[in-house]
Amino acid sequence: MKVVVIGGTGLIGSKLVEKLAEQGHEAVAASPRTGVNTLTGEGLAEVLRGAQVVVDVSNSPSFERAAVLEFFETSTGNLLAAEAAAGVGHHVALSVVGTERMPDNGYFAAKIAQERLIEKSPIPYSLVHATQFFEFVRGIADEATTGGEVHIAPVLFRPVAGDDVAAAVGRVAVGTPLNGRTELAGPEQFRMDEFFREALAALDDPREVVTDEHARYFGSELTERSLVPADGATLGRIRYSDWAAR
Repeated sequence: MKVVVIGGTGLIGSKLVEKLAEQGHEAVAASPRTGVNTLTGEGLAEVLRGAQVVVDVSNSPSFERAAVLEFFETSTGNLLAAEAAAGVGHHVALSVVGTERMPDNGYFAAKIAQERLIEKSPIPYSLVHATQFFEFVRGIADEATTGGEVHIAPVLFRPVAGDDVAAAVGRVAVGTPLNGRTELAGPEQFRMDEFFREALAALDDPREVVTDEHARYFGSELTERSLVPADGATLGRIRYSDWAAR
């Protein structure tokens, strides 16, 4: 099966390409680095020729509200049009658990707009909503830092390893289209403030983590379950302590 991975040279995309190739599929990494640009349409027709599945794990280079919305709307629109012309039978997109709970968040609003385009398209689709990746721990902490302190809300938090995300997306990609969504989270649930306190200590990061009920997550105030999936989500296998030890 030919599977084109948009964003295939990035964190999740590169892992996904490797996993699909190991299973005997023709996995093609598509990104500006390989001559494929979903914003301009450059290289799309060529890379999609003969593809049965397209997986979009690309991300916006800017998280500014207008820029990220423009990225996902333009990129997804171009991609879906090219897929329809090429006869692609399954579109898979990676999104985030909780997008619909924080419409005031610019990034989440852009992901909702992306999903609506996919849902309205005639192409069968699957949406994979994942929780925050282990690989984003430092970035989340940096965004939450004020005056050398990391302000984190004491809400539920269930991060997942990038390898588990790639494996889950790969399983969905080679399966029957869901025409809906599935959720993915890590095997362990934490209080977010406690997790970051331990995680930063393990990374020898000297910043103090301050428990703050009103701490914002990339601009949004969180409720107890903003960032965790509903019951029945697929759970990854890799525990944070094991991942960090590697």
